[in-house]
Amino acid sequence: MSSSNLVTIIDYGMGNIGSLINMFKRIGVLSEVASDVRSIKKAKKVLLPGVGAFGPAMDRIDELDLREILREKALSEKVPFMGICLGMQLLTRSSEESDSARGLDLIPAETVRFPRQKELRVPHMGWNEVSIVKPTALTNDLPPEPRFYFVHSYFVRADDADDVILRCRYGDDFDAAVNRGNIFGAQFHPEKSHKFGMALLRSFAEI
Repeated sequence: MSSSNLVTIIDYGMGNIGSLINMFKRIGVLSEVASDVRSIKKAKKVLLPGVGAFGPAMDRIDELDLREILREKALSEKVPFMGICLGMQLLTRSSEESDSARGLDLIPAETVRFPRQKELRVPHMGWNEVSIVKPTALTNDLPPEPRFYFVHSYFVRADDADDVILRCRYGDDFDAAVNRGNIFGAQFHPEKSHKFGMALLRSFAEI
């Protein structure tokens, strides 16, 4: 695997870093962990993970002065950039989980809570099939009827339906993955999604 396929995993203290490193090793993809501006400046591909709540996650990113370098990599340098799990939600402008925190605003979208429905258990947790609504380089190698592992109480609602590449049904349909140019977001945990997650992460590394 060429160093041009090196994936830089952003560590701001709120992600499954070890699981991602192990998954990349399994699929033969080079990865590194970066948590400061100097290291991130050299990144050719950026993966932003996340586990936890929107507000504290953005607080940590701002405490580490990472907001501008992440926006620079995504919007100015246009490197392949993917947020996963909470990291996908951080790509949006705001979240109903926090009244004050501003997201990275990399895609035109907002993060909203699952509606309260008697038959709907929140958080949405477990395996769910997704439908491919717009094939892209990220989804082209997915096996038929792809399934992913989810754990979340909030989801991303894209402003533009053309940015949605995967949808999942949980009560109603929600946007499970998005893509705008070089920027991707996936709500599920690819590092916990076996062959489906392997295919998706391998495709990201090859973009």
